Amino acid sequence: MLLLLLLLLILLLLMLRISKLPEKVVDYVDKCASICQPETVHVCDGSQKDQVHIFKLMRRQGVVRPLIKYDNCWAARSDPQDVARIEHKTVTVSTNKRMSVPIPVDGHKGSLGNWMSMKDMEIAFKNRFPGCMRGRTMYVIPFCMGPYGSPMSRIGIQLTDSPYIVASTYIMLRVGSQALEALGNGEFTKCLHSVGDPLPSHRKTVNNWPCNPEKTLVAHIPENNEIISFGSAYGGNAMLGKKCLGLRLGSVWARDEGWLAENMMIVGVTNPEGQKRYIAAAFPGSCGKTNLSMLQPTLPGYKVECVGDDIAWMWFDDEGQMRAINPQAGFFAVAPGTSNKTNPNAIKTIIRNTLFTNIAETIDGGFYWEGLEDEISPEAIITSWTGEKWHRNSNKLAAHSNARYCVSYKESPILDPNWEKPEGVPIDAILFGGRRPDGVPLVVESLDWKHGVLLGASIKTEPTPASEMKGPMLHDPFSMRPFLGYNFGNYLDYWFGLEKSTTSARPGGSKTPALRRLPRLFNVNFFRKDPADGSYLWPGYGENFRVLDWVCRRLEGPPDAPGAKKTSIGYLPELEHFETRGLDDKTIANLPRMLTVDRDFWLQEAKELQYFFHTQLNYDVPSELIRQLTAQEQRLYYEPMP
Repeated sequence: MLLLLLLLLILLLLMLRISKLPEKVVDYVDKCASICQPETVHVCDGSQKDQVHIFKLMRRQGVVRPLIKYDNCWAARSDPQDVARIEHKTVTVSTNKRMSVPIPVDGHKGSLGNWMSMKDMEIAFKNRFPGCMRGRTMYVIPFCMGPYGSPMSRIGIQLTDSPYIVASTYIMLRVGSQALEALGNGEFTKCLHSVGDPLPSHRKTVNNWPCNPEKTLVAHIPENNEIISFGSAYGGNAMLGKKCLGLRLGSVWARDEGWLAENMMIVGVTNPEGQKRYIAAAFPGSCGKTNLSMLQPTLPGYKVECVGDDIAWMWFDDEGQMRAINPQAGFFAVAPGTSNKTNPNAIKTIIRNTLFTNIAETIDGGFYWEGLEDEISPEAIITSWTGEKWHRNSNKLAAHSNARYCVSYKESPILDPNWEKPEGVPIDAILFGGRRPDGVPLVVESLDWKHGVLLGASIKTEPTPASEMKGPMLHDPFSMRPFLGYNFGNYLDYWFGLEKSTTSARPGGSKTPALRRLPRLFNVNFFRKDPADGSYLWPGYGENFRVLDWVCRRLEGPPDAPGAKKTSIGYLPELEHFETRGLDDKTIANLPRMLTVDRDFWLQEAKELQYFFHTQLNYDVPSELIRQLTAQEQRLYYEPMP
């Protein structure tokens, strides 16, 4: 009886703390608090004072240390068992398995999503959440995905017992009272997260980083507008407004409402004459998406400005123009490989107000990771991400391969002035691409929209150090393999159907049909290698702008306009129409190899793609996808090579 009275008293105190929240939010917090039993509740109001409080708290707890070389920058070290997204423990929950994932051919393991039944989810929840926040604070984070005032924006309420996730969400999303005002008493996405380590802890805490790797689970329940995460404090598993809401739930809403939620960056490209084009690009992890979003052009007179580096919500407006917003407010990007050579704008961005995770640190309070060797003295004293003294001839990495920086877009020196416009920016072209060491040209434009969907569906890439999946080459259609919230076959069918000639209804939009002006679709490959020595044929980084330059000039005319040659796999640049001024002689000499079609390679590619889609999509393979694959194979057999 005494225990029951104590619990009721705690709940009464919690209710007093949250009484200013909208009624539906109060009900949600009350329900979750009664299950998770936190010691107290803290509502994040979005103020600078609250953010400072969270960082001071984490410093007292030993979660973060200041990087004194910079302005308000902090470093955290996670438990070595909690360093990345855990794809095999990330599931979509639905009443019907085939709603969420395709059923592969017998004898083949599915690679396009993980499913859990409603009943198993209920069991998993009961085995994890009761009492999981004892001794900890439950933080209530009201957040907005998308600019305030945009008809596309969505409100979520995340509950978490991790101050690290609170700090990260403050940077990554729009948090606080303004989100509550936008919500009113409307519907919101319910986001429940716990590190799964109630106090007193029954496991040894490493680096003051509570987690529960044995019971980690990240579950998405589209039918309930709900996300549930347990056991991990890593951003991709625990910042539930990021990939979880932004893509996995977002893709389901997009399908149902007639728009797109895509794993894409967005940039504005302005030429010397002042004409501006907006381009979106879908690349898998570690394929240069963030670098491209912060590109510093090597061609004089051009400008690139960043709208977003990670997620694009796209729709057709009342005039039929595709438009896009970036629903996030910050970068959460891989640090290793970032340098003044590869991404100077990123380095300028992260020297203020940045939260780093699993980087190495210099003795003078600076950051270090692989890729900064030429910018740090060989004599510098460095502490690795595991807290050990590190030197350059060590056989261990200084920073974890998936070490991250988390920083507001507002710190970027090239932030596009239209990045928060509620009506979004017009998208003129979409790029697809992955790490392909051979066969795939530097850039190719699709023959038409449906052929472009084939290009997006055919994305493959070399696995990265942070990837759970291994193999010489991984399929990642539309770079959405880890992020789609419904059946991949239906998703591809949906993309094919976007060629319909008129717009469809969307939130806040007109019901009056308008002709769609579809963006042009391209495939790029900055990672072609010389088979003789394994070196890259293309210099990459700022020189990638030359590809964007060709893409933008292609948009001035129809696909068959001068500047490209038509091939069996699409339109490739004519060498005389590709900007080479300032390139070194070796790269110029390599260009013909990067801009040709290897018939044998592409015939083998066609067979492999047919096998993959047949075995993985099985009953749900779109008939149009088969037609496009067959047509490309026939062109390879019967059309002359240019």
